[in-house]
Amino acid sequence: MRVLGYIMAFVATSAAAPAISRGAAPAGIWANPAKSVHVRFKPCGPGICGTVIWASPKAVADARQKGTDRLVGEQLFRDFEPESPGLWSGEVFVPDIGKTFAGTLRLIDARTMVGEGCLFAGLGCRAQTWKRIK
Repeated sequence: MRVLGYIMAFVATSAAAPAISRGAAPAGIWANPAKSVHVRFKPCGPGICGTVIWASPKAVADARQKGTDRLVGEQLFRDFEPESPGLWSGEVFVPDIGKTFAGTLRLIDARTMVGEGCLFAGLGCRAQTWKRIK
């Protein structure tokens, strides 16, 4: 599966998520469902950003094949600002196609986060569940 799948091929989760405190943020290291990309989320500007700190050889090759020379070090989640407790919105860079799209991050619990993005005006939306790495 290509990096586009890792970033945008999301799986929607429950609407009845546990309550998250207003101060909760997805800071730390998170893995995509395939565990082929690890992203470190940390504060940047008024919100958070996520940068690839590790990628499997296949994920790197897939990104390179689509024109992204580097995957490790690439900021995939950009300028995510808090919208409400446990919800951030910002931009998601998709290395497979070299484009950036609007997206959201929803913290479900301390170890689970769902990212969602749409290719255009609510069309082609996908979600992906990320797990925090200890």
